[in-house]
Amino acid sequence: MKKITPDPPVASAACDTLDLDQLSEASHRIVSKRLRNPNHADPICHVFTILPDVDTETLLCHACETLASLNVLTTDLACKLEGSPRSLALSIQQLAVVGELLVNRALDNVDPVGGV
Repeated sequence: MKKITPDPPVASAACDTLDLDQLSEASHRIVSKRLRNPNHADPICHVFTILPDVDTETLLCHACETLASLNVLTTDLACKLEGSPRSLALSIQQLAVVGELLVNRALDNVDPVGGV
């Protein structure tokens, strides 16, 4: 017989040893340093930066590949789920496919197949 209620998640040792006071002190030091020297570049804002001079076709190609990856990931996830969570994962997968189709059409408009 299938169990209806899932087992509670097992707390990992990493969560048990996390000291929130140390984390708070570290974040306070970083914020204070940034406030004292506003010319110092914020390292967090440069983690995922898209260069301003990247052409539209390259951006659309990367967006298409990202959506294709999302499609594969959500399809794999949906295969491991049942019921309502599976339907939700398949809905996300369908949105990824629609987004990929839209980006592909935009790529066709930027560089038509028959165009020179």
